[in-house]
Amino acid sequence: PATITSQCSVFAESEVVTLVNEGTDLADIVAGLHNSIAGRLNSMVRKVGLVKDVALTGGCAKNAGLAKALEEQLKVQVIKLPQDPQITGAIGAALIAAEKTTEKVKV
Repeated sequence: PATITSQCSVFAESEVVTLVNEGTDLADIVAGLHNSIAGRLNSMVRKVGLVKDVALTGGCAKNAGLAKALEEQLKVQVIKLPQDPQITGAIGAALIAAEKTTEKVKV
């Protein structure tokens, strides 16, 4: 994989453009992006502590390359969520709102 060192997305984009212009294979660039994102998440997770189970939510949960990079960096298995992982945050927010609501709302 290509090495992408910038944590800032603007600078990382510049690195990607340079790699493309140098003729770096697209698969290597994408793998480098996955590793860069996973590395950043790994450093954040290590600061707060890693729990046993790790799941990806949101649209990135459908990105097998990112899931693999996270598994390698965090040394855990990423739980595969069922269909539509991109709406899990909205479902969770709705459930919390429902718990906190004092009056019944018909949907």
